[in-house]
Amino acid sequence: MRDMLVSTDAAGGTCFVWGHENVLFSEPPEEHGGRQEASKGVSDKPGEAPDNTRLIAIGALAAKLAENANSTPAYSDLGQTPDSNTTLSHYQANGGEAVLYLGDLSYADTYEPNDQRRWDTWARFVERSAAYQPWLWTAGNHELELDEEHGETAPFKPFTHRYPTPYLASGSTAPLWYSVKLASAHVVVLSSYSAYGKYTPQWKWLKAELRRVDRSTTPWLVVLVHAPWYSSNGAHYMEGETMRVQFESWLVEAKADLVLAGHVHAYERSRRVANVDYDVVNGSRCTPVHNQNAPVYVTVGDGGNREGIAGEWNGDAPPSYSAFRESSFGHATLDIKNRTHAYFAWHRNQDGDKVVADSVWLTNRFWTHTPDGAK
Repeated sequence: MRDMLVSTDAAGGTCFVWGHENVLFSEPPEEHGGRQEASKGVSDKPGEAPDNTRLIAIGALAAKLAENANSTPAYSDLGQTPDSNTTLSHYQANGGEAVLYLGDLSYADTYEPNDQRRWDTWARFVERSAAYQPWLWTAGNHELELDEEHGETAPFKPFTHRYPTPYLASGSTAPLWYSVKLASAHVVVLSSYSAYGKYTPQWKWLKAELRRVDRSTTPWLVVLVHAPWYSSNGAHYMEGETMRVQFESWLVEAKADLVLAGHVHAYERSRRVANVDYDVVNGSRCTPVHNQNAPVYVTVGDGGNREGIAGEWNGDAPPSYSAFRESSFGHATLDIKNRTHAYFAWHRNQDGDKVVADSVWLTNRFWTHTPDGAK
């Protein structure tokens, strides 16, 4: 049986996400009068290519699911400013069929006194996209909204009441960490601000979830977090380090393809590196080394929020693990072409709609050992 998930309860209208178990559809299923094109998966035959998938990231990531083109946009830290509007408009011009949102939605907690009306205005702002395509939600620090002065001691309360997630379908015990099968991608969402130490519910769930990933049906493994595990920006420096230490070796072993994060209000893309073997191959320096089984780490926290851009980088030159970094607002897209190749691109707000500021051809870690960048 398929379920209808309400994704927004703004006064301006209600937005819906349709799901079957933990597979999302961009339209209501057939028994509710809709089509099911977005649910198309991939062939389980090694020689056949899956339907293309396009995802978009705006300080979050979004995806475009079509019969012959799968694109997902990614972005986060959007907020509700003129820059936010430019980011969302820019993404809509590029197109996508699903959005992977990397946390920090309305920034209601930054408006005195924790103005909850900002949740309604933000929902009406994104409704022009969220009402018509799936948005996958990641919780950020601005969703915590602990306000003991006014008696609010439960974290994530406004967020979880307004933006439900299909967590039960993936065996999760909480709505802040879950997974979704989105066309040819298995998307895992983690919570940077929930307990993730050994034997915690999130730790136990992720350990079991990675074993359930079937790369023959969902060749691409994409992980969403809020606080970056690799970032050379001075803002929020090393805040994601403890989660990296806890889970990085698991993702390397699982051959995850991509880890997307927000939080830092800038853009940065890493090379394939890992910091799990430094005591063996890197002496005691504890610096990342090249690892072809490791994911690419991308920070897309440049959605346009009211706190502004993060322009202070550590060091005059990027560290060796950083392939590209820039302090500009924008969004990213991920076009999954088949089971072996995907095209990742980042778009600045100040450029034309189709202008690409940074890009890389990604090769699937599970299905091929060809280096990234190969055509």
